[in-house]
Parts: sequence; C-alpha cells; structure tokens
Amino acid sequence: MNEQLIGRKAEREALLEYLNSDRSEFIAVYGRRRVGKTFLIKQTVKHFDFMFTGAENVSLEEQLLNFHLRLSKYYPQTVRCQTWLESFNQLERYLETLPEGNKVIFIDELPWLDTARSGFVTALELFWNGWAALRSDIKLIVCGSAASWMLDNLINDYGGLYHRVTHQIRLNPFTLAESKEFFDTYGFHYSEVNIAEIYMTLGGIPYYYSLMKQDLSVAQNIARLVIDPNGELNNEMHLLFRSLFKKSDDYVRIIEALSMKNKGLTRSELLKTLKVSNNARFTQMLNELEKCGFIRYFTPYDGKKRQLTYQLIDPFVHFYYQMMVKNKLQSAQQWELMQNSPLYNTWAGLAFEILCFNHTSQILSALGISGIQTNIYSWRTPNDVEDGAQIDMVINRADRCVNICEMKYSRDEYDLQKAEADKLQHRLNCFAKYAEQRKALILTMVTCFGVKKNMYSSLIQREVTLHDLFQ
Repeated sequence: MNEQLIGRKAEREALLEYLNSDRSEFIAVYGRRRVGKTFLIKQTVKHFDFMFTGAENVSLEEQLLNFHLRLSKYYPQTVRCQTWLESFNQLERYLETLPEGNKVIFIDELPWLDTARSGFVTALELFWNGWAALRSDIKLIVCGSAASWMLDNLINDYGGLYHRVTHQIRLNPFTLAESKEFFDTYGFHYSEVNIAEIYMTLGGIPYYYSLMKQDLSVAQNIARLVIDPNGELNNEMHLLFRSLFKKSDDYVRIIEALSMKNKGLTRSELLKTLKVSNNARFTQMLNELEKCGFIRYFTPYDGKKRQLTYQLIDPFVHFYYQMMVKNKLQSAQQWELMQNSPLYNTWAGLAFEILCFNHTSQILSALGISGIQTNIYSWRTPNDVEDGAQIDMVINRADRCVNICEMKYSRDEYDLQKAEADKLQHRLNCFAKYAEQRKALILTMVTCFGVKKNMYSSLIQREVTLHDLFQ
C-alpha cells in the first residue's frame, strides 16, 4: 500500500501548533503498539534536524554507538562518546551550528534507550532543563510504545523532568469513521457492518488494517491474520503487553480477570480474584491500562454506595480471550465455519457492546444530548437482590433524564420479542427501584439497523443505529 495519513486531524493540528509556537517545546507522543505514532509524526513533520530511533534489547554501548553513527550523518565533526551526558552535549554542539529558526529533534522508541544504569534519563533532563528549555527554538518530539515508561518517566514524573513535557499526545485507535475512511481510501468495498465487524475483532489499529487484502472477505482476512497459526497477528497478543509494560505478566493477569466478567469488576473484586495486595503498584497498573485504552473505569450507583468498576474495552484483546482462549479457536477453517453460529453471535453481542462504549460521544450526538453533562456507566442491582438485573449502558443526565441503553448486534433489523421485552421492562423496574434516581427513564436501543416494528417495539423510546456511530 502507498500509505497515507488517515484521520488524526486533531492530533495533526495540535502537533503543528506546537511546532510553530514561539518557545521551545517538549512533546511526548504515546499510545499502544502499532497505533501509528511514528507514522503520524513523520507524515506531519516534513523536516527533522535530527532523528534517532532507540534499539530494543541492546547494550548501552550499542545504543551510544548507534546514536554516534546517526549524529555523524548530520554533524561529521562529532566524536564517539562513552556516556549519554557526552552524547547529548555533542547534540547541543551540532544544533548550535544551525541557522536561526526552529530546530526539530525526533527521538523514537525513547524507552529502549533507558537501559540499566545507563544514566539516560539524567542526561535527557540536563539536555532539556540546562540547555533546550532556556532557548526558544528547540522542538523535541519523543515517542515510544512502552507506555508505562512514558507515563512514569515523562508525563507523570516527579523528578527532574517534572512538568517539563510541555505537551502530550495520546494516540488512540481509529474510530469507526476513521476506519471507514481507511478502507475507502485503499479500495476495500466493505459495508458499514463489515467495517464494524473488523473493528470488533481488530480494534481500530491502523497497522492491523494495513495487513488486510481487498480480495478477501472479512472472515477470511481475520482467519488468515489472527487465527491461522502462521498468521502475522497470531502471536500479537503476547508481543503487545511485553512491548508496553515492564513485568507485563502482572498486567496480563488483570486483563485475564476482566475478560471473564463482561460487565466488569470492582477494585475489591479484582483484588479478591487476583489474590494481590491493595497498594500503589496495583493502582498504577490500573491507571496505565486505562491510559492505553485496554480498560475503562466508571462509578455506578448500586443503590447504597458508589464504587469504581473496571471493564475490558479493547476489541482485539477481547477477541483473543473469548475466541482463542475460552473457545480454543485454533484454525482458520473453524472461524469461517462458525459464522452465524450461536457461539459467534454470543461473541458478536459482547464485542458490539465494547464498540458502543468506544463510541459514546457518537451515541450522545445521535440522541441530541452532546451539550448536556452526563455520567455513563453500566449498572447492576445490589448483590443481595434475589431477582436482580444488569443494564449495559446508563446515561445519567444533568437534565433529570436517564437513558437506559440496550445494545443488540444483528445483521438485520432487531426483532424484539415478548421474552426480551419482559427482560427490558424488568431492568427498568429494577433501576427505578434500586438506583435512587428520581428521573425520567428513557429506554434506548442501540442496534445495527434499527428495531423492527411489531407489537413490542413501542417499549423502545429512542433508537441509535450503527450508521450513527460512523458519524
């Protein structure tokens, strides 16, 4: 593919604004593996005065040599250094030889440079605090997939780089609209429901999309890339967390626990399930997983008290645990044969809920309530209620209304029947009784193609369709 920058309008405009400011800028771009961080920077910035990429799992000596070889292409007078302090001093000398105007430095895969006892962070602090920040023409852009390092050492650092990062850009996966733009641009003749199914499996990751073939169906592409033992994404789940987090097994255990409970777990339930201590380290891991878009947290009402609940919302990770682990999907043929099976429909229903939670702003817009303050969460009755209920999505509004949302995946109009209508009415009754919300309740259905008109459909007061989520 002849790659083009798809979407990313807000991020690109922000990056250009920072590059054109009248002061030195320290810009940190972070996000999960394969989300397109480096591509965004290289497509937005047309000229770099110095560009360098850290190498994974190499020694300090090798990193310094690579830095020297790269700098020598810009500044032949550079000498080989034994420390990062000397190396950054060489970079300063080179930049001081350049004419007036902004000088753009891009260091990619920054976390890989911080090898054991390397002194890299200290050298970076001195470069920025003692030289670059005192000028007005230095634009330092740093990037890395190791999100925990980026957050701990740059964005949330309380050491020498505290508040030194002038701007941070968190690059998220594509939305449905950006996904459609991608497939339209590259000549895929996929419908909106096709693209939704791709999103429900691959999760809006541009690199994953780039591996797809136009002459294959969605099911064939997923089978070839993810399920086939030789597929390019078959081992991606293991590489993903290893690239993002130190001691990645601890993060994976949290994800595994959440993958077993579609409606989420409270912090206390997570601690009990994992049998771990309730400490700052656990809080840090939850925050980092949320920052990287793997989980979300919300504060529901359980009728008596408020408690934070965590929920897995990454489609690719959800697909891996539901299909590859739980249902032991091991061959491309299995996946293609199971299309429209009860097992497939169960997964699709849950995956569609995740898709909706990742597009809440579009749901609010479709309902015409974008300008109203809202709190969005899942809800369940207290544990001691005998005939309890769960609600997929509650939109609690400041205008004294509550949208009780049900999300149903269907490749045709959703046909509401008596048994499901009775369940919906029971959920409304439970919410009215236990949620302590004296507000108007509006039953809202989010489906692919709307609700089929029949004797039960009048129960639904508002509708949102898949097309609305593409806006």
